[in-house]
Amino acid sequence: MYKRVRLTDTVEVPPEKLADVSHERVKRLLQDKLEGRMDEDVGSVVSVIEVHDIGEGTVLPNRPGVYYEAEFDALTFDPSMQEVTDGTVVEVVEFGAFVGIGPVDGLLHVSQISDEYLAHDEENQQLASTESDESLAVDDAVRTRIVTKSIDERNPRDSKIGLTAKQPGLGKHEWLERARKRREQDATAEGA
Repeated sequence: MYKRVRLTDTVEVPPEKLADVSHERVKRLLQDKLEGRMDEDVGSVVSVIEVHDIGEGTVLPNRPGVYYEAEFDALTFDPSMQEVTDGTVVEVVEFGAFVGIGPVDGLLHVSQISDEYLAHDEENQQLASTESDESLAVDDAVRTRIVTKSIDERNPRDSKIGLTAKQPGLGKHEWLERARKRREQDATAEGA
């Protein structure tokens, strides 16, 4: 998910900042330009870490700044298909739950949470089973797997990540712990 990658990009240094074209200045300009941006190849740029090289500046006609090509390291978040991830429910809606996984949210559709019917309880911000005491609410920790990924570079907010929790080892952490304890009890009873 998180990766340190070496990237190259061009940054414009405005005329009033040309007296100080340092690695630190270029780093700040790259941070302003790139952090939070989504890219199909590297994912979401979380942080520009270190500038390694700054090329010679280029002046373009009718443009006041000087353009420098810089090589730098960045911390990126790039969720992979089928990757298992832990996250926290940040919002519950009628059709599912949005789960914060790193700097983005994924949708855990109600059909991908449980085999039981889950009713939306708007007042308590949760999805609750009508068959058992299981519920999924805001701030619950969950383990999911990424099943769909659609990145929109122009409008990162329109990017979509689909999640599932309907396989062994996935689901609300509390449910996973309860299942583990049941398995231990069954194994102990079987050995007695």
